[in-house]
Amino acid sequence: MIELAATPWRRMRGLLGRDGLPPGDALLIRPCCAVHTMGMRFPLDLRFYDRSGRLVREVLNVRPGRFLVWGGFRARSVLECAAGDPAFRNCAILPDI
Repeated sequence: MIELAATPWRRMRGLLGRDGLPPGDALLIRPCCAVHTMGMRFPLDLRFYDRSGRLVREVLNVRPGRFLVWGGFRARSVLECAAGDPAFRNCAILPDI
């Protein structure tokens, strides 16, 4: 299941306070071009997408405590999932939610 974070409060909170994500679950933050992992409790795989939903950058196994992970100039949303989750490998197109 992909959860959408589209309100300012939900985007700001993201996955903070969670101990992990079940396999197959992710958080889509829209709009978003950069994230941090300060205060996170588990590593993430991050996939940044452009306006049309095409993958522009993939950053795997991002450890907690990173100040900034930037998706690039074209990034408009980011899909955050638990590091190594096979459900989101090869996600070149943004999944429907």
